[in-house]
Amino acid sequence: MELNKGMRKAILITGAMAGLLAVLLGAFGAHGLKQLVAAEAVASFETGVRYQMYHAIMCIVIGGLSFLTEKQQRQIFYLFLIGTILFSGSIYLLVLDEVMGVSLSGIAFVTPMGGLFLIVGWVRMLVAFMRAAK
Repeated sequence: MELNKGMRKAILITGAMAGLLAVLLGAFGAHGLKQLVAAEAVASFETGVRYQMYHAIMCIVIGGLSFLTEKQQRQIFYLFLIGTILFSGSIYLLVLDEVMGVSLSGIAFVTPMGGLFLIVGWVRMLVAFMRAAK
């Protein structure tokens, strides 16, 4: 069963927006952030940007695959979306907490949770690809 056009469009638009945001945040990290935080924090920020871009691209790929079922595409998309928000988003906040003057160290546990969602998304995609190849 092919993914309905509305959901496919939402996946593709979300992927494109996440990619755009990754480029903007990457530019900020490369130019503006270096003046505000330590080099280690910039490196962490760049990790968040990199993982966001990887998964933005994968959302676009998933949105364009017609051999996966709607359920498979939705599951992979939501795992990548939630994982990216938790993983990259928490890194951005943890790096910028010093700049904002607010201690957000209490959300550090969110980063590995986001990573787990990303890992499960990749496993789900692998299983879907293996089933589609049969």
